[in-house]
Amino acid sequence: MRRIFICGFLLAAGLRAQSALVEDGFEHFYNLEYAQAITDFEKAIAQNPAPPDLHNHLAEAILFREMYRNGALESELVSGSNSFLRRPKLNTTPETEKKFLNEIGTAMSLAQERLKRNPKDTGAMYALGISYGLRANYFFLVKKAWLDSLRDATSSRKLHNRVSELEPQNVDARLVQGLHDYVIGSLPAFYRMLGFVVGFHGDKEKGIRTVQDVAQHGRINKVDAEIFLCALYRRERQPRLAIPLLDDLLRRFPRNYLLRFEEAQMYSAIGDKAHAIGAIERVAEMKREGVPGYEQIPWEKIYFQLGTVQFWYRDFDQALENMKKVTAAADRLDLNTGVTAWLRLGQIYDLTHRRDLAIQAYKKAIAYAPQADAARESQRYLSSPYRREKG
Repeated sequence: MRRIFICGFLLAAGLRAQSALVEDGFEHFYNLEYAQAITDFEKAIAQNPAPPDLHNHLAEAILFREMYRNGALESELVSGSNSFLRRPKLNTTPETEKKFLNEIGTAMSLAQERLKRNPKDTGAMYALGISYGLRANYFFLVKKAWLDSLRDATSSRKLHNRVSELEPQNVDARLVQGLHDYVIGSLPAFYRMLGFVVGFHGDKEKGIRTVQDVAQHGRINKVDAEIFLCALYRRERQPRLAIPLLDDLLRRFPRNYLLRFEEAQMYSAIGDKAHAIGAIERVAEMKREGVPGYEQIPWEKIYFQLGTVQFWYRDFDQALENMKKVTAAADRLDLNTGVTAWLRLGQIYDLTHRRDLAIQAYKKAIAYAPQADAARESQRYLSSPYRREKG
């Protein structure tokens, strides 16, 4: 889930205007219903276009709709073996990019106008920081412009630092600071030496503690902090800590099937195969029953999740059967699912001593999404068979 939520340097979480439309919009947003969320935010803007927060909300929904469509809301993308600097580029349309950038530009202009009138307007300051954070993700995911992304993320951090100085009790304002600390602490030394991040050395542990504080005591950003923590715990190989957070999120957003897939991966990571398989089978059951939010999940997504757990537990015959179902429909899948399925297929063949078939699968992965991490990994196995590390 937002395999989940840290696909760029900072995924902005904004102040939520307390209108029914905005509340409904975020109810849809957290349940993966981005088209409905966008409609609600557009209606809210039509009623009152002045608040910069509303334009940030709309921009955020547009960005996440694209991430969802590209299969980028999956926490495996932030696993410990994955560098923050290697992410597949989002495929998006010029119209979508223009709409996103227009909303960000409008939000920035509105916030800056307020700050000209009152340099201590913390609401405008916070909104401007959110705009920078969202634009950082655009640079990171769409343009693959690392330095521009890091520069905007740092600008967001500085603005939210100032909010905290003026409002020491504002726990929600610390979320961006915590994420920034974590990400900077995870980057190679070269990036931490850049001029615009001087003074921000990064500290992963401090960053996690800050996000934990927002998850426990925040009001506006509590949900976002819980979601980010799930991704951070997975990256730091502490999946047991994520399970109660996922349980809480599922109670609040029951139509978000990615949360159930995420829970399955967390159970798998702690060695609880039965609960991992059970979580995925529950998704399949809800799809068959036509439960809202589940009826339109592609079966291939379910087969992929099931095959992934079976792969790690060495149930190779079952995993192979499921991954074959996924790759048979690869032309209808998002890039992340498709390329990883071909990689897993190759690895299964290698582990079951079918080298010729393994090479064919790796070549399929490379051709499917050449810039993806799974494709790069597949390239390595063309010359040397995949071997599972002990433990």
